[in-house]
Amino acid sequence: MQPVWIIGAGGHAKVVIDTLRISGDFDVLGVLDDDPMRFGIEVLGVPVVGEASLESIDRLNIQQAIIAVGSNRARAAVAGRLADRVSWATAIHPTAHLAPGVRIGEGTVVFAGAIVQPSSVIGHHVILNTACSVDHDGSIGDFVHIAPGVRLAGNVQVGAGVLLGIGCCVIPERTIGAWATIGAGSVVVDDVPPDVTAKGIPAKSSKT
Repeated sequence: MQPVWIIGAGGHAKVVIDTLRISGDFDVLGVLDDDPMRFGIEVLGVPVVGEASLESIDRLNIQQAIIAVGSNRARAAVAGRLADRVSWATAIHPTAHLAPGVRIGEGTVVFAGAIVQPSSVIGHHVILNTACSVDHDGSIGDFVHIAPGVRLAGNVQVGAGVLLGIGCCVIPERTIGAWATIGAGSVVVDDVPPDVTAKGIPAKSSKT
């Protein structure tokens, strides 16, 4: 099994650790977190041993890690801070369905029941959360979080850093601009510009 470290000790880390373990491919060695109050605790039996810093990476000789942080901007910041010092693992739950030829970027996590259909491309450090679906020809940018139960129809293009709230839906051939937020339960029927929040049925955009 491949040794791997977790960066982030919150609730999201529990799902990442469970996914890594049940895949059967990884041995989770430890957790790093920037909050000193979490040092010494355990996440599903895995100890939090220090901060997520370059010093920790060197001291612990960490070769491979995965960022278990739900916030897209925080995840991007960690990836930038530790760039070129570790390799990023990709975690895929065995109950997820990835069609042949689907491309998954490094550092991405694909949780239980997620579905990604043919000719879709998933970026780096993406969260495909529990039971979400990306239909054919989808394009998902880096640092996106697709929350549980989200439904993306075919040919949906999602820019970097987008948060798609729990249970929202997007009709075919729509584009969601980078760092936009789609509210929980919303239905997107029009393109969404970058850096806005869109919510409701149908979803309406407002500046964040």
